[in-house]
Amino acid sequence: MMQSCLIRRALTIAALSAALPAVAGVSADEAAKLKSELTPLGAEKAANKDGSIPAWTGGYTKVTPGDKPGGRRGDPFKDEKPLFAITAKNMDQYANRLTDGTKALLKKYPDSFRVDVYKTHRTAAAPQWVYDNTSKNATQGKLENGVPKGVYGGIPFPLPKTGEEVMWNHILNWRGTSWSFTNTWYQLTSDGRPVLVSDNEGDQQFPYYYQDSSAEEFEKGAGNFWYVRIRSTAPALRAGEALLAHENVDPNKLQTWVYLTGQRRVRKLPNACCDAPTPAAAGVMSFDEIYTWTGRLDRFDWKIVGKQEMYIPYNANNFMQPKTDAEVLAKNHYNPDHMRWELHRVWVVEANLKKGQRHQAPKSRYYCDEDTWTCVLGDRWDASGQLWKTLWTQVFVAPDMPGVIPGSTGFNDLISGAAFVGQLYNSKSSQIAVQKRRAESHFSPEAIAGESVR
Repeated sequence: MMQSCLIRRALTIAALSAALPAVAGVSADEAAKLKSELTPLGAEKAANKDGSIPAWTGGYTKVTPGDKPGGRRGDPFKDEKPLFAITAKNMDQYANRLTDGTKALLKKYPDSFRVDVYKTHRTAAAPQWVYDNTSKNATQGKLENGVPKGVYGGIPFPLPKTGEEVMWNHILNWRGTSWSFTNTWYQLTSDGRPVLVSDNEGDQQFPYYYQDSSAEEFEKGAGNFWYVRIRSTAPALRAGEALLAHENVDPNKLQTWVYLTGQRRVRKLPNACCDAPTPAAAGVMSFDEIYTWTGRLDRFDWKIVGKQEMYIPYNANNFMQPKTDAEVLAKNHYNPDHMRWELHRVWVVEANLKKGQRHQAPKSRYYCDEDTWTCVLGDRWDASGQLWKTLWTQVFVAPDMPGVIPGSTGFNDLISGAAFVGQLYNSKSSQIAVQKRRAESHFSPEAIAGESVR
């Protein structure tokens, strides 16, 4: 009887272990590549065969002349001109380096949309302590039920083996520790009218990147890796609204609150994820469309398609130079005069909806820059298999962090013709200001209630 019980217990433990998979980190020998043939964040250090993608030599850490802390940001490459332009007429010769979404935009708007390709600069950089933590994460990091464990303060999986690991690298990529912002968000209607959705101010903070902590302390804590606090100042209908989000490595612990001016109350959102509309964009974008992808991964099966050389938005400081929003908005999309594209190596990851799950886009594909791990482009297909949306996120050079970090973001609805352009900094005197770490209480529901004026 005792032997029978032990056998049943062993079988039960084995079954539970099979149901709770953990993907372990890489070997020490493989991790050593981060100090030789790979950059400290996991990209290929060498140039490509023809040199059109140069070797990484440390990134860009020199402060741009004229930049002042907390002010407007300059363009370190302002004197460069495009090498060539890709249009609807010549796109076929560049087709293998363009995403499906980019090609669809060239075809849909042949008279106004184009891709201006510039010289490639590998500007990605981070503090040394981020590099050191990334090296530790390589051997210690693992996924348990889709939740990263044993990682902290750096890229979690710099030598990824799965699509899910690539997406976690995007979610937890280096973008600073604490910063304030003011920006504007616009919907572009199908007939080409720009509609101001929100004029925002707020703060963001990354507890995952607190320099004085560790993986052990992070896991003992709440697991919140990203705090976002936003308050709308315009249009008048939305003035005073606020949103607070605690993004967590465990998607079941995500918490989001909104302050509703009509009720003068803070309410917790019941479903602040996935394809639910986000109040930050007045419901025009879904939660998981911000920065191309934000949110939980467990509704999809993620697969690495491969690594490719692609034309992607990059080093987009030139987009921040015009001093009005109108200059960077075209009729049906952003103004291509101010968008810089470069050739970079990207990880291509495809997501397919799991059986029994629901999402408006059952299939999607993401293009994640190897140097920063930011997924700068994404395409989504609807339930009928039709290419539906193409998503984009700019990255710009921020030597003061140092880093190449996300800036403006948006999408084009290829079916309806509507579009969205969010997080514009053009009309602002400050364009993402690095600040000292704020107290945790600043990112509490009580704090947004106390700040509200309506």
